Amino acid sequence: MPNVDDKHNYYLTKSASLSGMTVWRGLTSQERDEYIEKYAPLIRYVADRLASRLPSHISKDDLISAGIIGLIDAVDKFDPTRNILFKTYAEFRIKGAMLDELRSLDWVPRSVRKKASQLEKAYQKLEIQLGRPASDEEVAASLQMSVEAFMRLLDEVKGVTILDIDAFRESVQGPNRSNLLELIASENSYDALAFLGLSEARSVVAQAITRLPEKERLVVSMYYYDELTMKEIGEVLGYTESRISQLHTKALIRLKTRLRHYFHETV
Repeated sequence: MPNVDDKHNYYLTKSASLSGMTVWRGLTSQERDEYIEKYAPLIRYVADRLASRLPSHISKDDLISAGIIGLIDAVDKFDPTRNILFKTYAEFRIKGAMLDELRSLDWVPRSVRKKASQLEKAYQKLEIQLGRPASDEEVAASLQMSVEAFMRLLDEVKGVTILDIDAFRESVQGPNRSNLLELIASENSYDALAFLGLSEARSVVAQAITRLPEKERLVVSMYYYDELTMKEIGEVLGYTESRISQLHTKALIRLKTRLRHYFHETV
């Protein structure tokens, strides 16, 4: 009985060979197959990072299967004239395919989406009132719950922020992993970003990040720029992986609410 990796390797080999001996963008079918085989490890890398931000019942196997399609799509659509590294582009397409798979599963219950919306509104209201980042105790009090219940709520809604934040990826031209605009935006942000201009939007994101509490800012930096896993960040900062995940969720909620407020006020 083949294991999961054997099944995925078979799928990669079979899918990569479907083109026969046709030539695409100067690549023979053999060269195309070599590209797919060389960058296949990216699939598990992206799946591992994404899975760390998802509920435990979400199958990593499903993410990997979707990632295979994303990699093949990347090889077939890559345009070297755009001056983008193939690895960067492939990772972008792999992640996109995995997110599309998550959307199709509709795995986030409506009740959880409602809680996430209430949490975002609480952050936005408090930080406008206080003129500074709200503490855990202040947000918990606003929601009329204990700090312990608030932490459980962060764990419950962490998956919702993935789809909302990464939804903007398709509207970013020339994807770059260091560009947090791929990661911090809602589906309704595109018109506002087009209006403001991408350079100003980058500036707004950078300013929003600098206003994060220190620990949350460190988590964002280590996760998105240094590309550490949640577990590795926990080892550096001396926290559990669960605590790092909570800090990450809070950081993304703060960024989303600030950007949404900024774009709404500007437009």
